[in-house]
Amino acid sequence: MVDEALSAGAVARRLGVAVTTLRTWHQRYGLGPSEHIPGHHRRYTPTDLARLEIMRRLTAEGVSPAEAARWARQAPDPMPTETVAPGRIHRPGRDGGGTIPVGRAGPAARGLARAAVRLDAAVISETIAHALAAGGVVATWEGLLRPVLAGIGERHAATAGLIEVEHLVSRCVSEALAAASRAKVPTGPARILLSCADEEQHTLPLEALAAALAEAGVSYRTLGARVPVAALLEAVNRTGPAAVVLWSHTRATADPGQLSALLAAPRRPLLVLAAGPGWRADTLPAGVVRPIDLAEAVSLAVAVRDSLDQSRRD
Repeated sequence: MVDEALSAGAVARRLGVAVTTLRTWHQRYGLGPSEHIPGHHRRYTPTDLARLEIMRRLTAEGVSPAEAARWARQAPDPMPTETVAPGRIHRPGRDGGGTIPVGRAGPAARGLARAAVRLDAAVISETIAHALAAGGVVATWEGLLRPVLAGIGERHAATAGLIEVEHLVSRCVSEALAAASRAKVPTGPARILLSCADEEQHTLPLEALAAALAEAGVSYRTLGARVPVAALLEAVNRTGPAAVVLWSHTRATADPGQLSALLAAPRRPLLVLAAGPGWRADTLPAGVVRPIDLAEAVSLAVAVRDSLDQSRRD
């Protein structure tokens, strides 16, 4: 990170965006230059640049500009450069990764974030398990896990660090969600098929949905990460699910052609859900539903199950 203040043109070149984009982010979201010298244009400080980098990376991954700006504004100031005497090695403190912002999430999320920075797997797992037992999957995902995971992503975008933290937390979350799914195995045919889009590797939100469906008593199958369209269609035609959830985390994996292929399948599902921030609402084929969050995805799956049960009774 540079120490000098920069002009709008210099910042635009560093970020690979247009100067007009910087102006928009300043006017709409308050992410503007903060250094003001009388008689001169305002300049961007290192802190301003770090927050704009978060904004750029999150929007590139499909996060809405307003949400990306919220995370960017909450980012802590970059750590100051320290002078180290020759022959000595600077060793960071016990929380060497810095703090993880969790927005307006409660004390449990802040505690989980601190445990994550310490790489304290035992506390991470215990915190998640307690939250699942007390509040269920949806509340745990929305109020605890998603804010912490997003905060880790934000800190990584700003510092290129915390990779080890992200890996450890992801493993703990995955194990906890799998345990929650096993604790309440639904009976009956699997009516919901869960799949990541082709080349999509972010599976945790899909694992959260699986655990939430199990908690709601809805049977499902999950295919996991990076499912090619041909394999997805083969699974649909062989199992005839009532609903298919296709998860995309980034624009790069959100090819609407995958959804169109599902709608044209010989055993077309009653409901096709395009889940995740990768999908753009204006590119979805007619007939595809884009749930706004985990709770809505669960509600739609339950509605499909109940509708099928009712039709069989009739």
